[in-house]
Amino acid sequence: MLNIVNQLPAGFLQARAEQLQDLLGGPTLIHLAGEREQPLFVSVLLHGNETTGLLTVQRLLKRYASGLPRSLSIFVGNTAAAVYNMRRLDGQPDYNRIWKGNGTPEHAMAQQVLDEMRRRKVFIAVDIHNNTGMNPHYSVVTCLQNPHLQLAAMFSRIALEVVRPDTTSTNAFSGLCPAVTLESGLPGKEHGTDHVLDFVDGCLHMARVPDTPVHPHDLELYHAVAVVKVSRDCRIGFNDNDADISFPADLDKLNFRELEEGACIARIHPGSQACLIVTDEQGRDVSQRWFRKTDDHVCTIGPVMPAMLTRDAKIIHQDCLCYLMSRKLLPQQEASKGIS
Repeated sequence: MLNIVNQLPAGFLQARAEQLQDLLGGPTLIHLAGEREQPLFVSVLLHGNETTGLLTVQRLLKRYASGLPRSLSIFVGNTAAAVYNMRRLDGQPDYNRIWKGNGTPEHAMAQQVLDEMRRRKVFIAVDIHNNTGMNPHYSVVTCLQNPHLQLAAMFSRIALEVVRPDTTSTNAFSGLCPAVTLESGLPGKEHGTDHVLDFVDGCLHMARVPDTPVHPHDLELYHAVAVVKVSRDCRIGFNDNDADISFPADLDKLNFRELEEGACIARIHPGSQACLIVTDEQGRDVSQRWFRKTDDHVCTIGPVMPAMLTRDAKIIHQDCLCYLMSRKLLPQQEASKGIS
């Protein structure tokens, strides 16, 4: 199901995300030659409603119409979902959960992309995403080696280490080259595209990725310790007393804020079986460690910092409500702590 082309498809630079299915015919890997041979890999539209990546590469290619400083490989992902401005279509796997394992045509496609980029000796891998809720711009890494952290610090002072799920594009590419996910805020925001464009342009001009430790003042590192989901087949609302589970209308304003013990984040409708399900990195249910139900309210048991909270009920059901984070020392800080 993967198209591989060695030139820019006609009309690509002007196309909107919803037009790419007709233009490309499906997921497409575009190889463009540049001055340096080792390619920069950029993935866009792994989620069909996250358009900043597409806008970034379109602007980048217009900037370098006369020639790229480095070869560039662009993977355009879920074009079918982009037609409807959706993360994924019902019945589809999440295109950022297919990069390990097998069993579907999408898994085979992801493996084909990895094999192709391994053969081309990929230089850096950048996966561009948006959030569906209000978040600061931040990076996601799955490997804490210096080159990966250098890329993270290059984009934002905030980085999140995510070990699970281990089926993401960045996790897969981390075994091939320095790799990072860019979380660039809400889609359609020009400052988000500007920020990502500056980063990708910088990668194109790098001769190598520094292998020196990142200074602690330059990077604030967090670790995703758990994922929070809402029980299936319940109606989600926001300030909606009739919903099975209702969240505050401004829920996403809690992202990257430390909530105190006893903070109430949801209300369960009387008689409803709706609940929050918290799973740790080993896949264990640890809900009772994080939240308690008091009367009809769900409250935190201790301090907690959420990320990726969204007010999109469909996204909550398709993916999750949020991740729970803890602060983490950089590798050199951990080493110094061990020595002392």
